[in-house]
Parts: sequence; structure tokens; C-alpha cells
Amino acid sequence: MPLNKKILRITWIFLAIAPYLAVAQKEILLNNPSFEDTPDTCKTPRGWYNCGMVNETPPDVQPSGYSVTKKPSHGKTYLGLVVRDNETNEAISQRLPRPLEINECYEFSIDLCRSEIYISISTTTGEKVNYATPVVLRIWGGKDSCDRGELLYETNVITTTRWLTYIFRLHPKRASYSYLLIEAYYKTPTLFPYNGNVLLDNISPIRQIDCNMPPMVESPSPLLSPTEITSSKPERYQERPFQPAPQVSSRPSVTPSAYGQATPAPLIVETISRSALRKGSIFQLRNLYFDADKYTIKEECLPALETVYRFLVENPDVIIEVGGHTNNRPSDDFAMTLSTARAKAVADWLIGKGIPKERVQYKGYGKTQPIDTNLTPEGRKRNQRVEFKILSMREN
Repeated sequence: MPLNKKILRITWIFLAIAPYLAVAQKEILLNNPSFEDTPDTCKTPRGWYNCGMVNETPPDVQPSGYSVTKKPSHGKTYLGLVVRDNETNEAISQRLPRPLEINECYEFSIDLCRSEIYISISTTTGEKVNYATPVVLRIWGGKDSCDRGELLYETNVITTTRWLTYIFRLHPKRASYSYLLIEAYYKTPTLFPYNGNVLLDNISPIRQIDCNMPPMVESPSPLLSPTEITSSKPERYQERPFQPAPQVSSRPSVTPSAYGQATPAPLIVETISRSALRKGSIFQLRNLYFDADKYTIKEECLPALETVYRFLVENPDVIIEVGGHTNNRPSDDFAMTLSTARAKAVADWLIGKGIPKERVQYKGYGKTQPIDTNLTPEGRKRNQRVEFKILSMREN
């Protein structure tokens, strides 16, 4: 073949494959995107790095244990990530062959679902429990392994028990990132940690896209059956666009100084003595508490409320305010709503017993008046409280 014809043929071939080469150059390929490995519990799949908490076990290559038997959506194995009731969660990371550049947009997919059964030991109680509560999945960009530099995406709660393909859009706005971190996380708002799981399989290549490009697919029909499917081709699911929060830390905690100085701790009592109180005094009953995210008065709390009731009956000149408070886990709106509902529930109970309503006021303070740090479970429990304040009282 003449030289000029060979050159022309090579040119045609190059022009034909050039668009595909351009696309390939814009794709970021992950190592072991389907989490293929020997099935085993407490084992980070090859190609990934464990980013869970110190002294906690790594994630699981499933199906292998904890009564998880779901079939993979791709290949032979998949990844199981959990959150725990001791406020620890599992995460994995990987160095990318090419960074996610600042102000550029990317898109990729992961097959996700939840196992209805995930039996393991509670790190809080030491008993066997089902880690089945739904969680969310978070995608972080970082500059080092396990670095949570910027939260790039957070899903809705993963409630589906069949594989769905979730589409993720990433748009780094603070920096370029060489590492991708994926973690299971608690649904928000929630006031206390819990045991839950999410399963991951079949991550697609990360594709650079035009930031104005429309979504790949629409949301699935709400009429889809929730029953289990065995197809290896999951439904495609488009998540809502992610709106990054202002600064998100790796743990949802802040110090009391985030809302000013910590409020002086109230007097915690089992009995109420008039001689120890004056106008402006604040006290708290030792055995008055609520379940997480609830404002229903528990039966075991009634003796504490009876103590307040008897005090008000015996001291008809006293006017009180019932104040509700939360820790810093909920959003501002939810915290204010919940704290107000709890204060109102206590006030309504006292009024229902016959205390004149003009003597019982109530107010929700949300998370604005911590009395302890929000960095520990014990501190958050102290901040999650109902208090009583003496608004008016005749001086002796």
C-alpha cells in the first residue's frame, strides 16, 4: 500500500476513535468498583482503604455474615457499611487516578440498597441487635486518605431493600481532591445514634460533565413495588440535587460556644423545696426525660411531674415556665419545634391536672442554651432536657 494511503487510513482511524478517546480521558476509573473479594466480615475490600473509627471493625465484604444473604447486583460480592449506636460509622476511601478539579462537575452511579437483616453485637449494650435502620450515604472529596475535605453529596435515607442505581453529581467548590471517601451516616435530624446499614455495589466510572447538563435519568415511579427483585440490572434512581451545608465536620458536633457561652447548669432535684428557690431559679427533675425525637410523656416520668404538680398546689403564688431544650444534633427548625412540643406537653399535663394555665407558661429554646459539651453522648443527653423556671414567687 502506498505511503500516502497508509497515512490517510491511519488518519481516518484516528478521527473515528478520537471522540471515544476524549470521553475515556474524561472518565475516572476506580480500583475494584464492584467490591470483588473473598467474602468475609470485618474486611475492607481490595483497592479500598478503611476510614472507620479507631478501635472499630472494618466494613464487610458481603454476602458473608451477620445473616446478610442478598444477591449482588454485579459480580459475586458487594460492600456492607453500618452506623452504630455508639456514634461510630463505617467509611472507605480511595486515591483517584485523576483529581476531581475545583469548579468542575462529575457524575457517576452506585447500586444501593438496605439489608432487612444485619445481626451483630451492639457496642453499647453488648447484646445482639439488628442493624436494619435506614441510613444515608455521604460522598466526600479529600486531599489525603480518610480526609473529609468537602461534602460533595448526601443521599436521602436509603430505605429500599432491592438494588437501585443511584446517580451522583459532584461539584467541588472549595478545592481539587485526589481522594474519594464514601461513608454510611445517620439520617438527620436524629437526636441519638442508632444501628443501621447500607449495601453498595457496581460503582460506575466517574465522568466529567458539563455543569449545565440535565440529569441522566428521572426519579423512579412511586408505584414501584418494594418487594425484592433478583434482576442484575437495578432500576436507575436520580437523587435530588445536593446543596452543600456551610462547613460540615466529620462528626455532627459543636462546642457550647457555637451558641454563646454555656448556660449555667440547672439545679437537678428529686424533691422541690421552696426555701431553695427564688424568682429566676431554674431546676430540673432527675427522672423527667423523653425518647429520641419524641415529645410524648412516658409513664415512668409521671412521678416526677407529680412532684411539680404538688409543689404548685402547695404554693399558689408561684408562676413557672416550662423550658424545652435539645442538643445540637437536629437542624435549628427541628430543634425549636421539638423543644417547644416537649415543653408544651409538660405544661398541658399540669394544666390538665387543674393548675391554672396563667400559672404555667412554656417555651422551646431549641439548641441555643447548652449546659454541657455536645462532643460526647453524655454531654448531649444533659443538653436534651426540660427545665422549670420560677417566673414569679412571693418573697418570704
